[in-house]
Amino acid sequence: MKTLGAATTTSSGVVAMTFCVLIFLQLCTGGEAAVVKRFTGLYTGPYFDPTTTTNITTQLGTHAYLPCKVKQLGNKSVSWIRRRDAHILTVDRFTFIADDRFQAFLVDSTDTWTLQVKYVQPRDAGQYECQVSTEPKMSHFITLNVVVPKIEILGESEIYVKTGSTVSLKCVITQSLEEPAYIFWYHDGNRVLEFDRSLININMEPVGTDTTVSTLVIFHAHPEDNGNYTCSPSNLDSASVVLHVLNGEYPAAMQRGKNSASPIPGWSHLSMGLGLAACTPPRFAFAVALSLAILSQLLAT
Repeated sequence: MKTLGAATTTSSGVVAMTFCVLIFLQLCTGGEAAVVKRFTGLYTGPYFDPTTTTNITTQLGTHAYLPCKVKQLGNKSVSWIRRRDAHILTVDRFTFIADDRFQAFLVDSTDTWTLQVKYVQPRDAGQYECQVSTEPKMSHFITLNVVVPKIEILGESEIYVKTGSTVSLKCVITQSLEEPAYIFWYHDGNRVLEFDRSLININMEPVGTDTTVSTLVIFHAHPEDNGNYTCSPSNLDSASVVLHVLNGEYPAAMQRGKNSASPIPGWSHLSMGLGLAACTPPRFAFAVALSLAILSQLLAT
């Protein structure tokens, strides 16, 4: 009976031990499967999100943001490099260029390292490389396009009006990605303010999707309104025009126009003399023409 009891106890122990071993193996197998599933997928290390953009377009004077989404980065570093001169701009959060317009930061929730370029300039256009410090190196390229809006004041560069006239200056901004935050007008360097709307009015309005017009109206212009008027939008270049407020008649130079050619001294007299050839002997006509030309030159001096 003792032998049977011992055998029964031994058998129960073996079953219990076998059960524990099976559970242990199952747990180990499951854990191993989880590890294998984590590291033997499509990517075994860092990789770029395939949906990350390769082109960014921004407007002159605004801020540009170049995203680089890296999955499973681990302990690797992310660098931004400017392709046109191979200059390293940033490594992780550290900036390696003496231009504080460049900065990189990480958005943890999206695994995105973003390069910020403040107050974009035309020379910032080009290709940028987001590089991960693997072996070999991994790179994602983004092209930055800079749009430069056009700005002009309609009409001639110099405007002539009579005293008491109403002057309307239109500043037109085209090819703009976004409407300017403001458009200021300056008269000889001093900002034009609308203290009295019966004298001056300034209006700004969008026209279409990429055009903005600012209008400066001067009522009852006076000689003190003479001078340079400049249209200056936010974050853009400016445009200027010169206003002349005249008393009395328009000057002859303005009536002729700025592109009119001045007559050559003596040429009209020479032409008149040569016209005599139609009704006088050639030698006489030539002598008269030459005499008139010489006389006009002497009078001019």
